[in-house]
Amino acid sequence: MNFGWMEISLIVAVLFLLFGATRLPQLAKSLGQTRKAFKDGMREAEEEERREAEQKQINDVASPQINAMKDEDLIAEMRRRQSEKVG
Repeated sequence: MNFGWMEISLIVAVLFLLFGATRLPQLAKSLGQTRKAFKDGMREAEEEERREAEQKQINDVASPQINAMKDEDLIAEMRRRQSEKVG
């Protein structure tokens, strides 16, 4: 949707009538500050999410994995490790 000079001038005139010439700069400034605060918040949220993902990855690597083994397989593995220690 493209606005021509007529539509833009009509919008500006309505804004002047609604808010007055003194409040428009304040309104624009607060809108800019709000936009900046929103961007900063989004950036912080992305960084926190990235840090949490990295921490989860570190925790996954550091924690031992437990496998479901049958008792016979477990006993055989224990015997094999014992024989490696002795031999």
